[in-house]
Amino acid sequence: MKLYNQKTAIVTCADHNYFELLEELIESILRFEDSKYLSICVIDGGLTSEQKEKIKNKVFSIRNLKHDLIGFEKYEKKPYFAGLVSRLYLRETFPEFDKFIWIDSDAWLNSWKAIEYLIEASSNDKFAAVATADRHNEKVLNFKWFFRSIGMMKSQNFKHALSSGYGLNISRKLALKPHVNCGVFALNSNSSFWDVWQRHYKLAALRGRFFASEQLTMNICIYHENLKTELLPHFCNWIPNLKNTLWDENKNCFVEQYFPNNEIGIMHLAGGFFVGKKDMRYNKNLKIKISTLSGKKIYKSLRYSID
Repeated sequence: MKLYNQKTAIVTCADHNYFELLEELIESILRFEDSKYLSICVIDGGLTSEQKEKIKNKVFSIRNLKHDLIGFEKYEKKPYFAGLVSRLYLRETFPEFDKFIWIDSDAWLNSWKAIEYLIEASSNDKFAAVATADRHNEKVLNFKWFFRSIGMMKSQNFKHALSSGYGLNISRKLALKPHVNCGVFALNSNSSFWDVWQRHYKLAALRGRFFASEQLTMNICIYHENLKTELLPHFCNWIPNLKNTLWDENKNCFVEQYFPNNEIGIMHLAGGFFVGKKDMRYNKNLKIKISTLSGKKIYKSLRYSID
């Protein structure tokens, strides 16, 4: 049981629109026996009183993000903005814990192995997260061709870093690095990563776009500040597409497309998963046709289900 010798919290944040997803995340964690060694914490990004009452006995605590940590009026007017920055202030919001595992509320736990990897990888004060570049993603860069070999690379990190005042050299450096998604990560409470991340965030959010500054500055900490980081396999923060996800009928779980068909650890519907023009995050009845390991075609939702 050495994995659980610290006071570890799995933390997420949701508003009332994400409540059904929040419930599914909580249930997907609690079904594992080892969940009893960890605590689930929720940051209130705009939940109703009835919603909080419904989950209060399933989690350790439901708390509000302290607005004075940032000082931006936007949090007072739009509580769901807390979800954008609450991950930077887990130490201040839940000071009784030694280690934090953050999971976005539009994600759910398919295999406990992801939790084990996150805990082990974040030892020695390392930041443990997942880069989106992977063998299961057919395209890792957006490129617009103009003529023959002449084109323009489109990079979210480059554009956002430049607009946030980081200058051309740093922005170019980030543009060519594997983008790290901040929807799943783990970090010890005493790591210096927090201080550097918060400092960069406050500057970037004031100078550039407010939205996604937390993700940009996390990548700044990794690739520009060169802070200690462990990049985990893609299945620890799995962002699905129509091809990369299979179903294992024997294990009754989702697995990777390619050999050795690892169990997907955390299924993350980041940015939405659309069937036609409808987003699966808001409609659990939506299903897609996927392959099984035996080659059959079945219809499944990518949302958590006890079926």
